[in-house]
Amino acid sequence: MKNSYHLLSRRRFLQLAAASSTSLAFGGVGAYPLAAPNGVATNKDWHQGELKHLIPLVNHHQMLIKTSFEKPLDFTPMLRVDDKMIMGKRTDTLGRFWQFFVTDLQADRQYELQLTNANKETITDSWPLKTFPAPDAEPESLRIFAFTCAGGNEDVAFPDGTHFFQSLAVRQALFKRGLSFNPDVVISNGDHIYWDQRSAFMRPDHKPEFREPWLKAFEEYGYMDRDKPVLGTENESILTGIVDAQIADLYGVTFRSVPVFMLTDDHDMFENDDATEDLITLPPDPHMLDSARTTQSLYYPEFLPDDTRPVKLSGSNNADRLSGLSENFGTLRYGSLFEGLLYDTKRFSTIDGANAQVIPLEAEHWLAQRNASDDVQHLAHIPSTPIGWSAGKWGEWYPDVLQANGKLGKQTPKPYWPEGWWLQHQRILTSIHKQTDRAPVIMSGDLHAFSCGKIRTSGELDFSDNPINTMCVGTVGSSDPVFASWYRKVGPQIPTDMELENLFPPLEKNGFSIIDVTPEKITVNMFAWRQPESVDAIETMEPFFSYDIARPKGNAKA
Repeated sequence: MKNSYHLLSRRRFLQLAAASSTSLAFGGVGAYPLAAPNGVATNKDWHQGELKHLIPLVNHHQMLIKTSFEKPLDFTPMLRVDDKMIMGKRTDTLGRFWQFFVTDLQADRQYELQLTNANKETITDSWPLKTFPAPDAEPESLRIFAFTCAGGNEDVAFPDGTHFFQSLAVRQALFKRGLSFNPDVVISNGDHIYWDQRSAFMRPDHKPEFREPWLKAFEEYGYMDRDKPVLGTENESILTGIVDAQIADLYGVTFRSVPVFMLTDDHDMFENDDATEDLITLPPDPHMLDSARTTQSLYYPEFLPDDTRPVKLSGSNNADRLSGLSENFGTLRYGSLFEGLLYDTKRFSTIDGANAQVIPLEAEHWLAQRNASDDVQHLAHIPSTPIGWSAGKWGEWYPDVLQANGKLGKQTPKPYWPEGWWLQHQRILTSIHKQTDRAPVIMSGDLHAFSCGKIRTSGELDFSDNPINTMCVGTVGSSDPVFASWYRKVGPQIPTDMELENLFPPLEKNGFSIIDVTPEKITVNMFAWRQPESVDAIETMEPFFSYDIARPKGNAKA
């Protein structure tokens, strides 16, 4: 198997860009138009009426679309899909939030959509949305726009004006730049919400100056009553106020023509993964689960059914959701070209020593079955917690924690960390490594940094004959206090028990990855930005790193 990577010089980027006055060549995929797709540059010209946000997801024969409006509707909205009319289903108690589930669609076909009222009077302009190719189809290319940690309230700041999260304007500029490359799909990997209801105040290392910005924000938005359900109580308006500011106001209608896979992680349950004498946040308690499930139900699509994913996985096929949907385990299947396995590594965590699990055993078995499959040319694991790097957090696969010498290590044990998390990590990596007809690939979120490398050993396991390609795709929302080197006083590092070839030192900047897939290879281009660079620079941001992951020789489609 051949891998190649390089840091792109400005000269090389200009050479690529000069290949066409209207296109940018990336990794052999071919020329993609730089003109923004429908729904990006034309937002100001697209009439959205009272529609506040819209996030779609598709597979090869279905669509699931989540919407909200500026105020409750006194009618049931309809979605026109070509000549088919789909009645909306209300997901809140007031009528602001509606979802649309569309079935029996043709694969690889673009549909024209429009929101109307019951009398077919239009609420919005129309827009296009395309289904994926059928699982047995043979598409020639796929382009993915990937990022993590897009959440955070832009107003949370220290008295000196240092903000915890990038402004919505910065995040939307990053979205616009990523969408300018016309991706087929978006992966937003975890931490769509930052609103730690207890851990923000109960961590012993949080000094008063750190707590004050959060206390101010909580006073503004309100405190949810942990003894009451979210929907149908005063908690509902508090939650929607919190989440509007982090999802609806951020995403708006920008992604209406691009399917968005939104994977959940710890902060999406309104807590950090913390373990102290006074508070252990995993496994999540009922209020955390209710907050997370309500947020997803209102704001972004659950994962659509897939024939290769068991319907009985935890968090799947729940009675209060549409049949077959999964809240925490998803499949991005794009013909026979690519399959991405998305899995939440926090929702079902257990902490009982050597028996502890990050994901349920049935989910681990699902991953192993897909690793052993031969019906797809490229397969990538997409976990919400990074594999290959540690920031010393409690809820990681690794026992590493900040030591007295200022580095991560195991000499002083990580409190409350269960050995079973590492044991499951080893089983999953063993299963990934067994793939010999395609390159083993992991694309992680959560780290608040870019990283890319090849795992050669992990504990007693030797992967040197088929190194595992792993990466973290870049963070959209993080600002200075959220980066590990600022908050945890140590940057991302390779875990003690792992030998990993860093292709570049982990980079704490904002940005995203554009991932191109062809039968022959996966090409990753990473785009990074951080103050004091100007926001205007985002519009012409160049990839700082490019990495090719080739299929083993003889297995790529001729």
